Amino acid sequence: MKHFRDLLVSWGPLGLFVLSAVESAGIPNPGGTDLVILLLTIARPADALLCAVAATLGSLLGTIVFFEAVYKGGEKFLARSTSSGRGQRFRAWFLRYGLVTVFIPALVPFPLLPMKVFVLCAGAMRVNRARFYAVLLAGRIPRYLGLAYLGAQLGEGSKDWLKGHVWHMIILAVLLTVLLGGLIRWNDHNRNRRASAAGQGAAD
Repeated sequence: MKHFRDLLVSWGPLGLFVLSAVESAGIPNPGGTDLVILLLTIARPADALLCAVAATLGSLLGTIVFFEAVYKGGEKFLARSTSSGRGQRFRAWFLRYGLVTVFIPALVPFPLLPMKVFVLCAGAMRVNRARFYAVLLAGRIPRYLGLAYLGAQLGEGSKDWLKGHVWHMIILAVLLTVLLGGLIRWNDHNRNRRASAAGQGAAD
């Protein structure tokens, strides 16, 4: 496993692109994209931006393959999973809040949440493609830019910095989840209020 990871590191940004695509496509692999970004940017600080771009594009490509495969087979899953009242409630909840569960693990380094599970649900629930990919990029771009910056600026100390801030990242993930969920509820409340006001105005 270490030899395979070392081989990808020797390929530079290209190896990072391949690893990120493989990882995001749901194929088990011996090295995490986050770790390889750090290894590359520690060794080649000048390539930090290129590494971030390679990781982001690889992640997008791999996720497209995974998401589209699940999306195309989602009709049968929906028919089975939403046949009961509980399944229908879960589908309604996921269509309302599900992209938050995609954004948080896409953003937070060294996955604290199983992102592939949420990507699987998003594809099976046939979430709007444009919104899904926009949310994915909104999480991946700052994540990989941040890791590349850490590796280039802190060198070997970047690993210790991340280990020392695990709880900070967990707290950040929780706060973002609460904040984004609250914003969705607030937006829904305002939309319903406007619709109610428009209905009363039409009745008058």
